[in-house]
Amino acid sequence: MKLFTYLKGDKVIWTIVLLLSLLSVLVVYSSVVTLAHKYKQGNTEAYLIKHAVTILGGLAIMYFVHKMKYTVFSKIAQLGIFLVVPLLIFTLLKGESAGGAVRWIEVPGIGLTFQSSDVAKIILLIFVARTLTVRQGELNDFKSLTKYLLVPIGIICALILPANFSTAALLFVNCLFLMFLGGVRFGLIAKLLGICAVVAILFFVWVWNWPETIPGGRGPTWKARIENFRSGDTKSNYQSEQAKIAIATGGVIGKGPGNSTQRAFLPQASSDFIYAIIIEEYGLFTGFIMLFLYMILLFRGIRILRDSDKPFGGLMAVGLSFSLVFQALINMAVAVNLFPVTGQPLPLVSMGGTSIWFTCLSIGVILSVSRANETKEVITQE
Repeated sequence: MKLFTYLKGDKVIWTIVLLLSLLSVLVVYSSVVTLAHKYKQGNTEAYLIKHAVTILGGLAIMYFVHKMKYTVFSKIAQLGIFLVVPLLIFTLLKGESAGGAVRWIEVPGIGLTFQSSDVAKIILLIFVARTLTVRQGELNDFKSLTKYLLVPIGIICALILPANFSTAALLFVNCLFLMFLGGVRFGLIAKLLGICAVVAILFFVWVWNWPETIPGGRGPTWKARIENFRSGDTKSNYQSEQAKIAIATGGVIGKGPGNSTQRAFLPQASSDFIYAIIIEEYGLFTGFIMLFLYMILLFRGIRILRDSDKPFGGLMAVGLSFSLVFQALINMAVAVNLFPVTGQPLPLVSMGGTSIWFTCLSIGVILSVSRANETKEVITQE
């Protein structure tokens, strides 16, 4: 394709991005019917245009970022790690509330809002990749690991947790995965996992017995979600039940584009539960293809790590790849009722604003590393 002459880096990743973006536009257009009738007098085209512009903006961000030299992100992470802490604190104190959680910051003058956790997630993963590279020989004991990695990871995850438990938990797991790939001794990771298990049990007991004392006011919501998921009660699990109906009625080949019934009953049909709408309209076969595409994205990230001369670029690429794919798997697990409701969007597919842009920024960084690997190969051949 002539298009790929302008797109550098891993062509498979570019193909996955374009396929998921196209599917996103089609499914969002179908799933926003209820929202359009509620807020736009039935004008679904307004949502379609807004989402399409957001997707195009994300692709533009991805294109410009993938043209950058990936080493610049090391410097950005060094500065950014000190900026995201006050940003997260400001969000907790003065942020915009949505869905009962204070997660958003509004940019003055233009009315644009974004989740500070999206910024913190990218910065922290790049920072961890950089630290694992720069201090490769210094992370041989638990004291050094705590000083250089666990303290910044713990502070940022703790600041995200009150408003967004699932994002904080996913980010922590992502960091553990990076530490494992980055050569941290398995004994240290096992010790850390043991400490985390104890902390998790104590935290669970706190949430279960005294949810109202949890900072941020999200304790009762977390407890209710766990109780509802465990009980399996139809009334309490309304969203999950509607998602299961959508998947069951979609069958293998689906009802066809635009023919979803459950979009009228699912409150988050265009975002958190869009995977269920995809299966309802396009079938279980398409659902498996989507899962396959995300797994290929992770595989390509691992391949970039394998092909990288410098560990920083490879670790950064695989860390961001794993973050996106892990988030996608959690979203899919929620849609098929394997996991309690978390509010995690499906990367590149769910309707959203700046969350799509930050996803595209992450992929742009991955492609930047891939482009550098390709350039190295061309030079070697010459």
